[in-house]
Amino acid sequence: MRILLVEDEVNLSEALVYTLKKNNYIVDAAFDGLEGEKLAETNIYNVIILDRMLPLKEGLEVLKSLRKKHIATPVLILTAKDSIKDRIEGLDSGADDYLIKPFSKDELLARIRALSRRQTDEIANEEFIIGNTSFNPLKCEISVGGNITKLSSKESQVLEIMLKNKNLVITKELLLDRIWGFQSDIELNNIEVYISYLRKKLSESASEIIIETIRGRGYCLKEVE
Repeated sequence: MRILLVEDEVNLSEALVYTLKKNNYIVDAAFDGLEGEKLAETNIYNVIILDRMLPLKEGLEVLKSLRKKHIATPVLILTAKDSIKDRIEGLDSGADDYLIKPFSKDELLARIRALSRRQTDEIANEEFIIGNTSFNPLKCEISVGGNITKLSSKESQVLEIMLKNKNLVITKELLLDRIWGFQSDIELNNIEVYISYLRKKLSESASEIIIETIRGRGYCLKEVE
């Protein structure tokens, strides 16, 4: 499970990163709103922990921007503001949960678990539709004109990431990190193999989804015009 932590207090950020990694989470840390928003837009995170008061761009503005871009990753807001008005403002901006500073690490971990369970439930009912193709990530299958094509688990994960980032360039490094983790023994060349398998299945099913190679950068999923 991958978490994005956006917190400008360095000591607190380091302490939280340590706690999260100790509990087997993969963590990326950002220290200002602009950097945090840029990372969040990759849409590769299971949960985002977002401080409200951030330099360069305030936390709620980051959150509103993400929601406008249809990034639905669960967001936990961290804040020292504890009034009911502040909480309502955060939730109305698109936050999924709210945690008041100071807080215990056990409560933070419990809230992360709750948000990850909620996301799992949502994924179970999620279906992607693009052109003539529907994709069910839970069943690992695509459907074109009622004809079902089964995908392997890894092919399904690659397709899901690319569908969530349609028309954007996705690097091999990002796919490797998101699906296998950088500590895996899998090499970057293996990504090419899975892309090749996926392209073949999409083509054989007459899907209108194509995956273009962007030389020197990565891959881009598009719909045939």
